Amino acid sequence: MSATGLRSGQVAEAAGVNIQTLRYYERRGLLTVPDRSPGGHRLYDPETVTVLRVIKAAQRLGFTLEEVAELLEAGRHRHGRVVAGLQERAAAKLAEVDAKIADLHTIRAALVTAVDAGCDDLTACAASPRCPLPFTDLAEENRHAGPCC
Repeated sequence: MSATGLRSGQVAEAAGVNIQTLRYYERRGLLTVPDRSPGGHRLYDPETVTVLRVIKAAQRLGFTLEEVAELLEAGRHRHGRVVAGLQERAAAKLAEVDAKIADLHTIRAALVTAVDAGCDDLTACAASPRCPLPFTDLAEENRHAGPCC
């Protein structure tokens, strides 16, 4: 690359991220290591702005940075062969989101029931046989999930 690339501040501003984010993504391998100017400044390819925007958009869609890195790597190394890409991973993420939505609907229904029942003391409510909250079910669910730490 010539000494005409974009400097860190220019890339960060154009992509809507801060410089620390830019450097962090570089350390994580999401961005290629930029060339340096004779004065030692990082000089990024203009395509870096697009890559940053893709990373941020993928995060907003629920992908982790590790998943984003895998998607970017798959896109970089296709070389004419089929690699599990966005379609397969987006479908998996969609199933994950649907499961979370189902869980949230269940949580919402329990909370509506608690509000409608006038529950005001969590401990007293849980001890009551008329308690509308599924404490027993939730405790059972957590027990089967295994240790948290």
